[in-house]
Amino acid sequence: MIRQNLHDGWQLTATTNEVPAGVRGRTVPATVPGSTHLDLLASGLITDPFLDRAEEELAWTHRADWRYRTTFLATGASGQADLVFEGLDTIAAVELNGHLLGHTANMHRSHRFDARPFLVDGANDLTVSFSSALTHAEKVEAALGRREHVNAHPFNMIRKMACSFGWDWGPDLQTAGIWRPVRLERWHTARLGQVRPIVTVAADGTGQVELHVDVEWAPDARENLTLLITVGAYERTVTIPAGQRTVVARVDVPDARLWWPAGYGDQPLYDLDVVLRGESELDSTSKRIGFRTITVDTTPDEHGTPFTVVVNDRPVFVKGANWIPDDHFLTRITRDRLARRVDQAVTAHVNLLRVWGGGIYESDDFYDVCDERGVLVWQDFPLACAAYPEEEPVRGELEAEARENVVRLMSHASLALWNGGNENLWGFADWGWPEQLDGRTWGLGYYDDLLPGIVAELDPTRFYCPSSPYSPVPGVHPNDEDHGTRHDWHVWNQAGYEHYRDHVPRFCSEFGFQGPPAWSTLTRWIHDRPLTPDSPSFLTHQKAEDGNGKLARGLAGRLPVPPRFEDWHWATQLNQARAVAFGIEHFRSWWPRTAGAIVWQLNDCWPVTSWAAIDSEERVKPLWYGLRHAYAPRLLTFQPRGDRLVLVAVNDHDEPWDAHLTLDRQTFRGVTLHLTRLRRTVPPRSVLCVDLDEALPRPVNDDAEVMVATTAEARAILPFREDVELAYDPRPLVAQAKAVPGGYEVEVRAGSFARDVTILADRVAPDAVADDSLVPMLAGEVRVFHVRTDAVVDPAAFTDPSVLRCANDLCVVADGR
Repeated sequence: MIRQNLHDGWQLTATTNEVPAGVRGRTVPATVPGSTHLDLLASGLITDPFLDRAEEELAWTHRADWRYRTTFLATGASGQADLVFEGLDTIAAVELNGHLLGHTANMHRSHRFDARPFLVDGANDLTVSFSSALTHAEKVEAALGRREHVNAHPFNMIRKMACSFGWDWGPDLQTAGIWRPVRLERWHTARLGQVRPIVTVAADGTGQVELHVDVEWAPDARENLTLLITVGAYERTVTIPAGQRTVVARVDVPDARLWWPAGYGDQPLYDLDVVLRGESELDSTSKRIGFRTITVDTTPDEHGTPFTVVVNDRPVFVKGANWIPDDHFLTRITRDRLARRVDQAVTAHVNLLRVWGGGIYESDDFYDVCDERGVLVWQDFPLACAAYPEEEPVRGELEAEARENVVRLMSHASLALWNGGNENLWGFADWGWPEQLDGRTWGLGYYDDLLPGIVAELDPTRFYCPSSPYSPVPGVHPNDEDHGTRHDWHVWNQAGYEHYRDHVPRFCSEFGFQGPPAWSTLTRWIHDRPLTPDSPSFLTHQKAEDGNGKLARGLAGRLPVPPRFEDWHWATQLNQARAVAFGIEHFRSWWPRTAGAIVWQLNDCWPVTSWAAIDSEERVKPLWYGLRHAYAPRLLTFQPRGDRLVLVAVNDHDEPWDAHLTLDRQTFRGVTLHLTRLRRTVPPRSVLCVDLDEALPRPVNDDAEVMVATTAEARAILPFREDVELAYDPRPLVAQAKAVPGGYEVEVRAGSFARDVTILADRVAPDAVADDSLVPMLAGEVRVFHVRTDAVVDPAAFTDPSVLRCANDLCVVADGR
């Protein structure tokens, strides 16, 4: 097998006249893999699509057609010659030397074309012509009949990343281009087709790899071949008679080291090498596998139907986050960027990422990184928030992409389960679809038949779930709290975050709250003067329906609504972090009844006010620190149980937690009014409720006292009223800073209770990040924060009131004090 990458010399030309004059008739260099927007940007023909209101100015690209063209050198065909495109976005025609090889209509799959009849000695002309994806989707909709969706465009009529058409956190920048590698493959005799390892662990600890291999033979091949399979130090050789198209072979690995999720053990990975040989080596492939068992327990119990992830026979509380594409322009996402993002997730104690169904099947790099770090992956099939036609051309494309990607991803140890899609069963149940569909298909056959059938056939050890949310019990509402998975969007859309406590779900796979991006990110991309929540460019980067109204209502009764934008930015970021942490602590306190929480969302694809914990410039928002605190392996949290308040101790360790507890109620000035000391042991991977003395939660002055629970490893602090009702010391902090190797050290002293002390370090230097934030400080406490940055600045900048913040100062700015 000879593989020749075809990534050089590409040129891009618009082939429709309905484009700006500066683009019409121009041919510009093209990067492959890449996209039209990025090529136009690199040539200076468009403004950066993320800048201010440029998204609106680029609406013309929705209807544009394009031609990519290159010339490559080759020899005339001897043996087989295939042109392989790993990803074309999306409606394309491929021509070689003026001969049409085929059409494509699916960005989620690869395409292989027989180039042998048209390949010539010397220069070969390769052309890929792209038509408007939106126009194609509208034509399919006209032919099949409209189906409901949550967008301005019929994204459900084309197999393309749904959020390419815009979402409530993403831009409407409909991409086109050769978005994954393209190559010429020359081969003879035979090549490896599908290579499918089914990895299991026997009861005696033996790792087992059952390898299913499809062999594609050249028409004139007559010789017997051998297949050499190596797993770590163990080998197996299989003879393949001439013409035999499938091979099944098993390799056993005695005493295999088990792969575990982060926080449960190590992540040993084994090399799996497969070599196809005749008289010489014909083809080969390599993968990395991990030995583990993963399933989801849905055995009915006294509360309903659980949804508990079980790894190597051990139940796991899922501390998760939803994942969207990390850049709207997918080809800018590198392995290093993915590694940084997953590392940020792991540092926040996240052990599962859900690849959401409005995005893509991620690159192999993403799953490799998750394998290495022990991050479980919940993989949605790309079907989201819409009714999907079950007729052609949609059905055939969906089946082809599903088969290809199940096989591509199944070797990854991190892949925990397949999910049929996002909110589609819920949409049919609650969003008025039956009346609008009038009997037309809407996707149920995909979720109940096609997709589970593909998973059962190709990846039989993996759990399949038809949708999220989903109830495993027939006839039960898909978002029922007692059965399966649940999405909680009542909070954010209608209700305050205290209403997370209205439900004890078996598993909450979506919930979240909005906040703006980091200050440096915001001000790099948005240049309104004055900059306000309602200024034009800011609103372009706020995609949620009534997003700012919901932010305001979320603050109401909790935090002041400051008049200055800089303070509003801090208040809404703080409220986002508090809301999500409040939900997580509630869900974790109910383990094992509640078996997981997956926050919406970890990351952003462009600079935007959104639900993300990490913005598009890779900067962590206060929410990220909130996740790290709330997902900590050992957690203390005050929670209601019936008509009383209790302290819940959560131990997500393999060892018992011998907790020496101090419980006290004190004034903001640090005077202790009630004190209790206890010793409790929390069993491994368990939750313990600790009853409180009757006097502890009974303040004398409920606007100036806090309740505190402390151990050597965790602390919980609870005021008795909301911030707007508290008699805060308006300026409780004294701080000093100094330069140290790698950045700066900021020593902060609290003269009175200071809630959620935070250093907004990127306001001083764009690369600056503090080691911790959202830290509650009691009167008399001293805390040293470390700020990492390469910038040389005046250390005092980190103690400026616009940088060193706490909840107290919001009450100051609101009152004008």
